This record gives sequence, C-alpha cells and structure tokens, in this order.
Amino acid sequence: MRILVVEDDPDLAANLGDFLELRGHSVDFAATAHEGMQLAGSERFDAIVLDRLLPGTDGADLCRSLRASGHGTPILMLTALDKVEQRVEGLAAGADDYLVKPFAMDELLARLDALHRRASRRVAPVGLRLADLEYDPATMIATRANQQLDLSPSVRKILEYLLRHQDRVVTRTELCELIWGDPEVDALRGHIHELRRALDRPFGKPLLHTMRGGGWRLMDVERG
Repeated sequence: MRILVVEDDPDLAANLGDFLELRGHSVDFAATAHEGMQLAGSERFDAIVLDRLLPGTDGADLCRSLRASGHGTPILMLTALDKVEQRVEGLAAGADDYLVKPFAMDELLARLDALHRRASRRVAPVGLRLADLEYDPATMIATRANQQLDLSPSVRKILEYLLRHQDRVVTRTELCELIWGDPEVDALRGHIHELRRALDRPFGKPLLHTMRGGGWRLMDVERG
C-alpha cells in the first residue's frame, strides 16, 4: 500500500514510517492539515493515517474537507481523545476507522489492511461529465473534446468540486476552504484564471461561469 501519514509528532511519524516501510509499504508524511490536503489532492494513496489533533486545523475538519472534495481514500483516524462522543464525531466527519493512542503497531496495520480490502471491493469511481468535458477521479485526468487539460493539482481539485456540484453555485469560501483550509485566500483568483484558460479559451464555448452574488458554476448554457 501507499500510505499518507498526517501526524505532527515527529517521533510517532518516524516510528509509523519505519514500521510500515519494513513491511513493504510506501509512506508519505505531512505534519499539518494544509500539507495533508495538498498531498492528498496531488497524489494517489491507498490509505490515510490521520491524527485528530493537528496544529491549526482539527483532523476532523481535514477529514470533512477531503470527503467534500470527493476523496474516497480510506481514512484511519488516530487520537488521544477516547470519549465515545469524540470517536463518533471523527467517524461522522468521514473517517472509516478510529484508533485510540497508545496503540499497538500490529493493530494499526491490521486495520489498514482491512480498510484496503474493503476499498478494493468497491465499485470503481464513475467519471464526471458536462457536455464535452470529462474528469476521471481514479486517474485525475480531465479532458475536453478528447484533449487532455494541463491543470495543476489544486486546480484539478477545484474542477472536480465544481463538477460534483454543478447543480448549484459554488462560493469563494467553499473553494478556499477546499484548497487551503482558510475561507479567504487571494490566490484563488489565479487558480480560477488558470482553470478558465485551460478549460474554456481553446474551445470557444465557455463552461465556467461567474455568477451574480459571488461564486462560480459549471454550466452547458445550451442545456440551461
């Protein structure tokens, strides 16, 4: 398995990495929710080990953001919070399993194996489509009129989110939270410009529309 470990404790992260790599797994690390979101959006993982208590952003919030953006990667949440209501909150945020610290490494691996087996039996993700635009969440490839679009990882995430919510206007706050975990980031304007340049300009007919009152929506105007 390729595993993303989002853990701010360097000793625990190192121990997890050593244990998993010695058993043939590939491990990537993030120490903050922002780093975790960036890695999860730009790379494919078989499982994510996510600490509940992260600096700045709660691990449950990161879990919600990942699920809201369409990530189906199995998430095992680690925490020192062992009250029932805290475990329930983590699962409600989108975690697939919950492990309370301190834990045995063998149990962590067994739980990851179980999550991976369940995920392997799931139906493959269905591609997202609008007019001649297609996006495959499994390969993270976007095409329009059968031409592959050259998009950065963050802009691909924006496109996927817009496609998943093409029935409504997506707000600036939503997209900033999705990419940066912050409701107001000036860099979003550049990301929208990059998306519009790749998605619309070469094809003559725009699909990305700026909506009155703030926000964007993907629409095939001829369909309404």
